[in-house]
Amino acid sequence: MAGTPTRFSPEGDIDAFLEKATRTARPGGGGRLIFALDATASREPTWDRASHLQAEMFQTAAALGGLEVQLVFYRGFRECKASGWVRNANDLLKRMLQIRCYGGLTQIGRVLTHAAKETNKRKVDALVFVGDAFEEDIDRVSHEAGKLGMLGTPAFLFQEGGDPLATRGFNEIARLTGGACCRFDTGSAEQLRALLRAVAAFAAGGRAALTSLPGSAAKQLAGQMKALPGARRGRRK
Repeated sequence: MAGTPTRFSPEGDIDAFLEKATRTARPGGGGRLIFALDATASREPTWDRASHLQAEMFQTAAALGGLEVQLVFYRGFRECKASGWVRNANDLLKRMLQIRCYGGLTQIGRVLTHAAKETNKRKVDALVFVGDAFEEDIDRVSHEAGKLGMLGTPAFLFQEGGDPLATRGFNEIARLTGGACCRFDTGSAEQLRALLRAVAAFAAGGRAALTSLPGSAAKQLAGQMKALPGARRGRRK
Protein backbone atom coordinates (compact mmCIF):
# COMPACT_ATOMS: atom_id res chain seq x y z
CA MET A 1 0.00 0.00 0.00
CA ALA A 2 1.54 3.28 -1.06
CA GLY A 3 2.30 5.91 1.58
CA THR A 4 2.14 5.72 5.34
CA PRO A 5 -1.06 4.70 7.17
CA THR A 6 -2.44 7.45 9.38
CA ARG A 7 -5.08 5.47 11.28
CA PHE A 8 -5.95 1.90 12.22
CA SER A 9 -7.20 -0.31 9.39
CA PRO A 10 -9.98 1.80 7.84
CA GLU A 11 -11.99 -0.07 5.23
CA GLY A 12 -10.48 1.94 2.39
CA ASP A 13 -6.94 1.07 3.47
CA ILE A 14 -7.84 -2.62 3.74
CA ASP A 15 -9.31 -2.55 0.24
CA ALA A 16 -6.24 -0.74 -1.12
CA PHE A 17 -4.00 -3.40 0.45
CA LEU A 18 -6.06 -6.16 -1.10
CA GLU A 19 -6.04 -4.45 -4.48
CA LYS A 20 -2.22 -4.64 -4.55
CA ALA A 21 -2.02 -8.29 -3.68
CA THR A 22 -1.95 -10.04 -7.07
CA ARG A 23 0.34 -8.24 -9.49
CA THR A 24 2.43 -11.43 -9.47
CA ALA A 25 -0.47 -13.84 -9.09
CA ARG A 26 -0.03 -16.99 -11.10
CA PRO A 27 -2.65 -19.23 -12.71
CA GLY A 28 -3.38 -22.74 -11.50
CA GLY A 29 -3.88 -24.44 -8.15
CA GLY A 30 -1.69 -25.26 -5.20
CA GLY A 31 0.89 -22.98 -3.72
CA ARG A 32 3.45 -22.47 -0.95
CA LEU A 33 3.28 -19.78 1.69
CA ILE A 34 5.53 -18.90 4.62
CA PHE A 35 3.68 -17.47 7.59
CA ALA A 36 6.06 -15.63 9.92
CA LEU A 37 5.15 -14.34 13.35
CA ASP A 38 6.71 -11.99 15.86
CA ALA A 39 6.32 -13.93 19.12
CA THR A 40 8.04 -11.41 21.37
CA ALA A 41 6.42 -10.24 24.61
CA SER A 42 4.66 -7.19 23.16
CA ARG A 43 2.33 -9.43 21.14
CA GLU A 44 1.23 -11.68 23.99
CA PRO A 45 -2.13 -9.91 24.61
CA THR A 46 -3.38 -10.70 21.09
CA TRP A 47 -1.63 -14.01 20.48
CA ASP A 48 -4.56 -16.42 20.91
CA ARG A 49 -6.89 -14.41 18.69
CA ALA A 50 -4.27 -14.10 15.97
CA SER A 51 -3.63 -17.85 16.01
CA HIS A 52 -7.27 -18.64 15.30
CA LEU A 53 -7.48 -16.04 12.53
CA GLN A 54 -4.38 -17.47 10.89
CA ALA A 55 -5.81 -20.99 11.00
CA GLU A 56 -8.91 -19.74 9.18
CA MET A 57 -6.71 -18.59 6.33
CA PHE A 58 -5.28 -22.06 5.78
CA GLN A 59 -8.72 -23.66 5.96
CA THR A 60 -9.90 -21.28 3.25
CA ALA A 61 -6.87 -22.10 1.13
CA ALA A 62 -7.57 -25.83 1.42
CA ALA A 63 -10.95 -25.29 -0.20
CA LEU A 64 -9.25 -23.46 -3.07
CA GLY A 65 -7.13 -26.42 -4.08
CA GLY A 66 -4.48 -26.79 -1.42
CA LEU A 67 -1.74 -24.71 0.10
CA GLU A 68 1.53 -25.79 1.67
CA VAL A 69 2.37 -23.61 4.64
CA GLN A 70 5.48 -23.24 6.73
CA LEU A 71 5.24 -21.51 10.10
CA VAL A 72 8.20 -19.34 11.16
CA PHE A 73 8.43 -17.45 14.43
CA TYR A 74 11.01 -15.61 16.50
CA ARG A 75 11.19 -14.67 20.17
CA GLY A 76 13.60 -14.39 23.09
CA PHE A 77 17.37 -14.18 22.55
CA ARG A 78 17.95 -14.97 18.86
CA GLU A 79 15.45 -17.82 18.82
CA CYS A 80 14.05 -18.15 15.29
CA LYS A 81 12.39 -21.42 14.28
CA ALA A 82 10.67 -22.85 11.23
CA SER A 83 8.23 -25.75 11.05
CA GLY A 84 8.09 -28.28 8.30
CA TRP A 85 5.75 -27.68 5.36
CA VAL A 86 2.17 -28.71 6.18
CA ARG A 87 -1.20 -28.79 4.40
CA ASN A 88 -3.50 -29.55 7.33
CA ALA A 89 -4.84 -26.36 8.96
CA ASN A 90 -5.58 -28.17 12.22
CA ASP A 91 -1.99 -29.33 12.48
CA LEU A 92 -0.80 -25.79 11.94
CA LEU A 93 -3.19 -24.41 14.54
CA LYS A 94 -1.85 -26.90 17.08
CA ARG A 95 1.67 -25.70 16.36
CA MET A 96 0.66 -22.07 16.75
CA LEU A 97 -1.10 -22.70 20.04
CA GLN A 98 2.03 -24.31 21.43
CA ILE A 99 4.05 -21.12 20.89
CA ARG A 100 4.41 -18.78 23.85
CA CYS A 101 5.68 -15.22 23.66
CA TYR A 102 9.08 -14.37 25.20
CA GLY A 103 10.78 -11.02 25.50
CA GLY A 104 13.37 -10.18 22.86
CA LEU A 105 14.24 -8.03 19.85
CA THR A 106 12.85 -8.40 16.35
CA GLN A 107 14.56 -10.74 13.85
CA ILE A 108 12.83 -9.78 10.62
CA GLY A 109 16.07 -9.89 8.65
CA ARG A 110 16.50 -13.55 9.54
CA VAL A 111 12.94 -14.28 8.40
CA LEU A 112 13.62 -12.68 5.00
CA THR A 113 16.89 -14.57 4.61
CA HIS A 114 15.13 -17.83 5.44
CA ALA A 115 12.36 -17.12 2.94
CA ALA A 116 14.92 -16.53 0.19
CA LYS A 117 16.69 -19.82 0.99
CA GLU A 118 13.39 -21.70 0.89
CA THR A 119 12.31 -20.25 -2.44
CA ASN A 120 15.72 -21.09 -3.92
CA LYS A 121 14.97 -24.73 -3.02
CA ARG A 122 11.41 -24.66 -4.33
CA LYS A 123 9.31 -21.67 -5.28
CA VAL A 124 7.53 -19.89 -2.39
CA ASP A 125 4.52 -17.91 -3.64
CA ALA A 126 4.19 -15.47 -0.76
CA LEU A 127 5.56 -14.49 2.64
CA VAL A 128 3.11 -13.27 5.27
CA PHE A 129 4.49 -11.51 8.33
CA VAL A 130 2.54 -10.36 11.41
CA GLY A 131 4.29 -8.12 13.91
CA ASP A 132 4.21 -4.87 15.84
CA ALA A 133 7.83 -3.66 15.98
CA PHE A 134 10.98 -3.08 13.93
CA GLU A 135 14.23 -2.93 15.94
CA GLU A 136 16.90 -3.73 13.34
CA ASP A 137 19.19 -1.85 10.98
CA ILE A 138 16.86 -0.85 8.16
CA ASP A 139 19.60 -0.96 5.50
CA ARG A 140 20.53 -4.55 6.33
CA VAL A 141 16.91 -5.66 6.39
CA SER A 142 16.21 -3.80 3.15
CA HIS A 143 19.09 -5.67 1.50
CA GLU A 144 17.51 -9.00 2.46
CA ALA A 145 14.10 -7.79 1.28
CA GLY A 146 15.58 -6.78 -2.07
CA LYS A 147 17.05 -10.25 -2.57
CA LEU A 148 13.68 -11.83 -1.83
CA GLY A 149 11.99 -9.45 -4.26
CA MET A 150 14.38 -10.45 -7.02
CA LEU A 151 13.32 -14.06 -6.48
CA GLY A 152 9.70 -13.10 -7.14
CA THR A 153 8.34 -13.76 -3.63
CA PRO A 154 6.17 -10.86 -2.42
CA ALA A 155 5.93 -10.10 1.30
CA PHE A 156 2.57 -9.17 2.84
CA LEU A 157 3.08 -7.44 6.17
CA PHE A 158 0.38 -6.95 8.79
CA GLN A 159 1.32 -4.29 11.33
CA GLU A 160 -0.35 -4.58 14.70
CA GLY A 161 -0.53 -1.18 16.40
CA GLY A 162 0.92 2.10 15.25
CA ASP A 163 4.67 2.18 15.98
CA PRO A 164 6.16 4.62 13.42
CA LEU A 165 9.46 2.72 13.09
CA ALA A 166 7.55 -0.47 12.31
CA THR A 167 5.42 1.39 9.77
CA ARG A 168 8.53 2.66 8.00
CA GLY A 169 10.31 -0.69 8.04
CA PHE A 170 7.30 -2.75 6.98
CA ASN A 171 6.44 -0.44 4.10
CA GLU A 172 10.03 -0.61 2.84
CA ILE A 173 10.00 -4.41 2.91
CA ALA A 174 6.70 -4.45 1.02
CA ARG A 175 8.06 -2.05 -1.59
CA LEU A 176 11.26 -4.00 -2.15
CA THR A 177 9.52 -7.35 -2.50
CA GLY A 178 6.61 -6.13 -4.61
CA GLY A 179 4.19 -6.92 -1.80
CA ALA A 180 1.97 -4.80 0.43
CA CYS A 181 1.61 -3.58 4.01
CA CYS A 182 -1.45 -2.87 6.12
CA ARG A 183 -2.13 -1.97 9.75
CA PHE A 184 -4.73 -3.64 11.97
CA ASP A 185 -5.81 -3.55 15.60
CA THR A 186 -7.95 -5.57 18.00
CA GLY A 187 -11.13 -4.09 16.50
CA SER A 188 -10.47 -5.22 12.93
CA ALA A 189 -10.81 -8.99 13.24
CA GLU A 190 -13.31 -9.34 10.40
CA GLN A 191 -11.20 -7.19 8.07
CA LEU A 192 -8.11 -9.19 8.99
CA ARG A 193 -9.91 -12.43 8.18
CA ALA A 194 -10.76 -11.11 4.72
CA LEU A 195 -7.18 -9.98 4.25
CA LEU A 196 -5.70 -13.33 5.23
CA ARG A 197 -8.16 -15.24 3.09
CA ALA A 198 -7.28 -13.11 0.10
CA VAL A 199 -3.54 -13.71 0.52
CA ALA A 200 -4.19 -17.43 0.94
CA ALA A 201 -6.24 -17.42 -2.24
CA PHE A 202 -3.44 -15.63 -4.07
CA ALA A 203 -0.85 -18.18 -2.95
CA ALA A 204 -3.10 -21.18 -3.58
CA GLY A 205 -4.68 -20.38 -6.91
CA GLY A 206 -3.75 -16.98 -8.32
CA ARG A 207 -6.28 -14.53 -9.72
CA ALA A 208 -8.88 -17.13 -10.64
CA ALA A 209 -9.12 -18.28 -7.03
CA LEU A 210 -9.25 -14.72 -5.73
CA THR A 211 -12.09 -13.66 -7.98
CA SER A 212 -14.13 -16.70 -6.93
CA LEU A 213 -14.13 -15.57 -3.29
CA PRO A 214 -17.24 -13.72 -2.05
CA GLY A 215 -16.93 -10.06 -1.15
CA SER A 216 -15.96 -6.96 -3.07
CA ALA A 217 -12.44 -6.74 -1.61
CA ALA A 218 -11.29 -10.07 -3.04
CA LYS A 219 -12.80 -9.28 -6.45
CA GLN A 220 -10.73 -6.10 -6.65
CA LEU A 221 -7.41 -7.89 -6.27
CA ALA A 222 -6.50 -8.76 -9.86
CA GLY A 223 -3.95 -6.60 -11.58
CA GLN A 224 -3.10 -4.37 -8.60
CA MET A 225 0.27 -5.63 -7.47
CA LYS A 226 3.26 -4.40 -9.40
CA ALA A 227 5.90 -6.96 -10.36
CA LEU A 228 9.50 -5.92 -9.73
CA PRO A 229 11.75 -5.42 -12.79
CA GLY A 230 14.14 -8.33 -13.09
CA ALA A 231 12.35 -10.47 -10.53
CA ARG A 232 12.89 -14.16 -11.15
CA ARG A 233 9.79 -16.33 -11.37
CA GLY A 234 10.92 -19.54 -9.74
CA ARG A 235 10.16 -22.79 -11.53
CA ARG A 236 8.37 -25.37 -9.42
CA LYS A 237 10.31 -28.51 -8.75
